[in-house]
Amino acid sequence: MRPVAVLIGLPGAGKSTVGRLMAELLRVGFRDTDEDIARTAGQSIAEIFAAHGEPRFRELERAAVRTALAEHDGVLALGGGAVLDSGTRELLAGGPVVHVDAEAHEVLGRGDGLTGRPLLTGDTATRLRELAARRAPLYREVAGATVPTLGRTAAQVTQAALRALALTPVR
Repeated sequence: MRPVAVLIGLPGAGKSTVGRLMAELLRVGFRDTDEDIARTAGQSIAEIFAAHGEPRFRELERAAVRTALAEHDGVLALGGGAVLDSGTRELLAGGPVVHVDAEAHEVLGRGDGLTGRPLLTGDTATRLRELAARRAPLYREVAGATVPTLGRTAAQVTQAALRALALTPVR
């Protein structure tokens, strides 16, 4: 694995925000596999789910993660469900993986960050809690470090993630 940091966690946890801040401080590139998938498919994530279903999205996600892990040497944010794939978990094992650990109620309290997420349609609170319960063990399995977000700003989470990976910002 080539990235200096890989961020995992629930949808809306702040992976992309923290990832961009980390990349800026480290003066490396930032990459988000959800953005890769949408660009490659020529459709938004929601459109992919609607037209082709979750199984097709997961195929695209698996390929995007595999490619990004092989090519990208900066900070990488994975989609919240990337850890569902056992092959992806194997690729992440032992790598510089940080679980951006946001509690469901915290994510829900942030407002619009969950709009348009296909797995959270309907009763968003219930769906997010279900995702959190199902994915938490997988996040723990692959993360070398866990950084709770509760009561922290994005900048504080970023600093904690950098410390957890023993990465020093470039001055």
